[in-house]
Amino acid sequence: MESADTELNSFNNMVAKAYPLRILNHNNNEEGNTGVEPYVGLEFDTAEEAREFYNAYAVRTGFKVRTGQLYRSRTDGTVSSRRFVCSKEGFQLNSRTGCTAFIRVQRRDTGKWVLDQIQKEHNHELGGEVHVEETTPRPSRAPAPTKLAVTVNPHRPKMKVVDESDRGHRSCPAAASKRFKSGEGEESIGDEQPKAVSGSEPYAGLEFGSATEACQFYQAYAEVVGFRVRIGQLFRSKVDGSITSRRFVCSREGFQHPSRMGCGAYMRIKRQDAGGWIVDRLNKDHNHDVEPGKKNDDGLKKITSDDVTGGGLDSGDLIELNDFGGNVKKKTRRNGIDKEWYPLLLDYFQSKQTEDMGFFYAVELDVSSGSCMSVFWADSRSRFACSQFGDAVVFDTSYRKGNYSVPFATFIGFNHHRQPVLLGCGVLADESKESFLWLFQTWLRAMSGRRPKSVVADQDPPIQYALSQVFPAAHHRYSAWQIREKERENLRPFPNEFKYEYEKCLYQTQTTVEFDSVWIALINKYGLRDNVWLREIYEQRENWVPAYLRASFFAGIPITGTVDPFFGASLDALTPLGEFISRYEQGLEQRREEERKEDFNSYNLQPFLQTKEPVEEQCRRLYTLTVFRIFQNELVQSYNYLCLKTYEEGAMSRFLVRKCGNESEKHAVTFSATNLNSSCSCQMFEHEGLLCRHILKVFNLLDIRELPSRYILHRWTKNAEFGFVRDMESGVSSQDLKALMVWSLREAASKDEMYVWFTVEEEDEVLFAILILTVLITSVTARGRGGVGVMVVPVID
Repeated sequence: MESADTELNSFNNMVAKAYPLRILNHNNNEEGNTGVEPYVGLEFDTAEEAREFYNAYAVRTGFKVRTGQLYRSRTDGTVSSRRFVCSKEGFQLNSRTGCTAFIRVQRRDTGKWVLDQIQKEHNHELGGEVHVEETTPRPSRAPAPTKLAVTVNPHRPKMKVVDESDRGHRSCPAAASKRFKSGEGEESIGDEQPKAVSGSEPYAGLEFGSATEACQFYQAYAEVVGFRVRIGQLFRSKVDGSITSRRFVCSREGFQHPSRMGCGAYMRIKRQDAGGWIVDRLNKDHNHDVEPGKKNDDGLKKITSDDVTGGGLDSGDLIELNDFGGNVKKKTRRNGIDKEWYPLLLDYFQSKQTEDMGFFYAVELDVSSGSCMSVFWADSRSRFACSQFGDAVVFDTSYRKGNYSVPFATFIGFNHHRQPVLLGCGVLADESKESFLWLFQTWLRAMSGRRPKSVVADQDPPIQYALSQVFPAAHHRYSAWQIREKERENLRPFPNEFKYEYEKCLYQTQTTVEFDSVWIALINKYGLRDNVWLREIYEQRENWVPAYLRASFFAGIPITGTVDPFFGASLDALTPLGEFISRYEQGLEQRREEERKEDFNSYNLQPFLQTKEPVEEQCRRLYTLTVFRIFQNELVQSYNYLCLKTYEEGAMSRFLVRKCGNESEKHAVTFSATNLNSSCSCQMFEHEGLLCRHILKVFNLLDIRELPSRYILHRWTKNAEFGFVRDMESGVSSQDLKALMVWSLREAASKDEMYVWFTVEEEDEVLFAILILTVLITSVTARGRGGVGVMVVPVID
């Protein structure tokens, strides 16, 4: 997949209608180019220089510029491209109109930044020359309500615990000359901020000195109205990672617990450039009964952040709010695992270690109480499977959809037969960010530091935070079942015509640019710019929209479908404690037996050829049955397409491939004659690791009779399970490599395979392998299995 970025960039150039590029270094004659309009191919020394150029163009044209999305390299995490957009892009504020005007600059290997995409058309009126700076007065700032005390995380002793009793004695320098609006709508200047009493109602534009103040204010408002508050999602800056906005939601928001009912009431605050926070979104409507003035039985309401890193809510610290007593309370984590589970699991782990030298398990300890919390385990088969099939991982927490007595979670990969394989299991003490962070870190350690390229997981803030910390380079994709649940809830009031166009926008758009354009047109058509839920999911489109997911490798995990639980009906909400282990092993053995059957079929059955193409025979020889049938279908379908060359410059060519009789179904393929690199706008190879019908059509036209080796991924071949190729970026040590070799050989011997495929690189590893093989052959023969054939395959660079 190393060429994915390059191929995608080539396609992006095509979308922007880039023809033979002109290169102009505007730095050489800064005075003479002040009136130059942006065009594809324009070159800059830095991204900041590109922004200054676009700003100058915007001033002349009559609009303002914001910095949009940035994209990072999957190799080293550096910024590879940036977008600068019209200030009216999106719908996050009422002043925005969803304008699509933008430029995108991309960093080349030379270090230069080249403009590779541009959209000049605006959907709003343009003025004359405009000034970039704004002097609009800011709305008033609301102090925190009364009767609230804050407990700061005990790990930060330097921070003060503020009691409301001395709040009136403190002055606020920032408020000494602050302008605010009075109740009659007139502006007045005061020496201090207006007091917000308990029960004051929030409104858009209300300001706070900190996120903690906003949290306290909303908590007091909730007490008066009669509901409880949780801290919801937060959003971080793509530039420096700092928190830019926070949501405080009704405790009945979502469906993760039986007591929740998808309430949409919330308040969102956004960080201002000057450091304060302002309410920019608000929904006061609840879908359940509220009980004004009702308090908790214990007199304590706890609000715990889903992302805690220090510095209060402004940067993520964990706090608790005591509404009534003013006493400082120490936060303790609640454990949802019954005490009877620990001796049962530990006995099972110890018995497994006596028969499986690669069995791994770990138990999380609560430092404050010394008690056991979450548990993780993986046997040697799962650890070895991760070395082959851990590039795309599903973190399955489907137990959360029902009232499960066991908070059971699984890590699932997909093997060379496209079957689910177990990569580890966990029992979670709670759903806090600490639990998920510990679980992901432990899984990474058990898998010798091999990080996945992509992860499918729920969109809950604790999971999002843990993934960003442990797998920062992985593409996080939201679970389809969660998206479907929220769509059913939020789209219920809309007409069927909108739902039809919504589905069409999601699943029939091919590129991100096309999706954005169709989405904005759909929102404008139905007048839904103020719909909060649609705004939010659009902001998170990179995590769930198919057009944004196709550029990342997901090993064929269906975009639109859900992944069934690995253990199926073997483990469910009613599984009793005494049967958990036996049912777990029964379900695991059933899955592995299915894998053994597919291995046998791939080595012993020959599928029929449907064409006379040499590439079909080549792939039949290499791919497993399941994968070959997918490839064969793409090859056969390629005969239904026409291929036209639309562009050629040197070794680079571009083709338009369209389906016969269907003008709307067409894709662009770029091809390099120097290294046979090819990419398609459908991005099937980037997403699934298999060539699409469009590239195969081009190969057929160019008389390429054998697929280049880069397009046959080892993970899809028959011997993928037994060969091991060292990944230099994974950090696998020589000791771990030898352990993987042993697990591979033991697995092959347990399956009675005729051949053990093995890949080694160093001379000492060859000697080590021969030694282990000798022991295995002796043990297999002693059990009357007839013997094992051995083939050592050298690595060819």
